[in-house]
Amino acid sequence: MNETPAILFDHVEKSYGSLKVLRGVSGWVNRGEVLAVIGSSGCGKSTLLRCLNRLETISRGRIVVNGMEVSQPTLSNKQLRQLRSQVGTVFQQFNLFPHLSVLENLILAPQKVLSKSRQESTERARYYLEQVGLQDKATAYPDQLSGGQKQRVAIARSLCMDPQVMLFDEPTSALDPELVGEVLEVMQDLASKGMTMVVVTHEIQFAREVAQTVMFLDKGCVVEEGNAREVLLNPQSDRLKAFLSRMRQAQPF
Repeated sequence: MNETPAILFDHVEKSYGSLKVLRGVSGWVNRGEVLAVIGSSGCGKSTLLRCLNRLETISRGRIVVNGMEVSQPTLSNKQLRQLRSQVGTVFQQFNLFPHLSVLENLILAPQKVLSKSRQESTERARYYLEQVGLQDKATAYPDQLSGGQKQRVAIARSLCMDPQVMLFDEPTSALDPELVGEVLEVMQDLASKGMTMVVVTHEIQFAREVAQTVMFLDKGCVVEEGNAREVLLNPQSDRLKAFLSRMRQAQPF
């Protein structure tokens, strides 16, 4: 590392009772770079992501995000609010409020959490709706949108908080195949503009082309990591070779 990373996780362990989900996972993400985390379902990918924004506490190890040690046993409510304002998270499900319009969904958190005025929040929301190609959907309600549109709204909602880091937890897994591309295009645009991102994904082509680094998890352990193109085009471990072979059968590679 030639710089202080935006995200550092060091020998992270997470257990639920006797079940060990993460087993000494270490890595980092430099500012402006993208880390893709891949692996089979149940390997610990989503758990790692939830630990990074303190939706889960870890059993052992250390996590630092934007200079804040989020793995401290106790964080104050003020520190948690600061963390959540700096780290945007986009989940598999869209989690939009169905009774609010798209615009109202976007301006709620900036007003409540960042104490922004309604006018400033609205201007910011309209800007990010334009960035994700949905400026004409401001007055629509979630049930009037396609799955891809809902996910793009969810991304815009996170961007309205002006985050320094974005976490994506398999954001295309709940979408019909024809809608996946529009969401990946927005994410690729974010990456090209220098957003620091951690992306849990099964989209291998996206990981290869957009991420600087890829991490392959298996049974809670890091099996391979490194330059995304090199690792994905020339895997060294039998487990990663087998995983990529299965993925090739499921999608273009």
